[in-house]
Amino acid sequence: MTAPVFVVDHVTAGTVTLDGPEGRHAVSVRRLRVGEEIVLTDGAGTGAYGTVAAVEGKDRLDVSVTEVRTEPAPAPRITVVQALPKGDRGELAVETMTETGVDAVVPWAASRCITQWKGDRGLKALAKWRATAREAGKQSRRLRFPEVADAASTKQVAALLAAADFAAVLHEEGAEPLATAALPAAGEIVLVVGPEGGVSPQELAAFAEAGAKPFRLGRSVLRTSTAGTAATALLLGRSGRWS
Repeated sequence: MTAPVFVVDHVTAGTVTLDGPEGRHAVSVRRLRVGEEIVLTDGAGTGAYGTVAAVEGKDRLDVSVTEVRTEPAPAPRITVVQALPKGDRGELAVETMTETGVDAVVPWAASRCITQWKGDRGLKALAKWRATAREAGKQSRRLRFPEVADAASTKQVAALLAAADFAAVLHEEGAEPLATAALPAAGEIVLVVGPEGGVSPQELAAFAEAGAKPFRLGRSVLRTSTAGTAATALLLGRSGRWS
């Protein structure tokens, strides 16, 4: 089994102290002991690999770092624009997309979204998405966690699509399957996942003007909380990132 991952502000060689909430989780929840392997990461692609050198109390341990490794940024980069689902299905989408390997998630307040992020409620929801990405990144042993952007308007999503090397809107009536789309070897891939009520004609038109065509995943219609994960897995396989 691979070593557990914990987050630190800065990754360095030598002896590193892990304390605070991460130290408490390592000592009191994971119950790591002297000699066990551990990985410390900044979540931005750099990881320190080592072993537990000492355990103090319930929330502190020292790590003897034997190797510091930095992963290159993945190519092509995959961003999913995720329409806001109902309830906690947004966190579910972020969690599974992170475990699969997405590089960035952009929350989108589509016109047909029942959920709308406004004021303090929106800030709290965004914080939950970011915390979910962080925890799922640790759980899936990633060194580079996905970025979760601020909530975007349709105009902002269109600008993101216009700048992409490949842009697509997942749509059940798309004429072309995503499985056969011509993908770039590098650059940015941006996928739009609509809400349960679907992407509106006005939004489809705005995205088409930005260069994003509608593509279908398969014969079945996936929920908004699972479509991004399925599409990410498909693109990771096709792009060679899973090879």
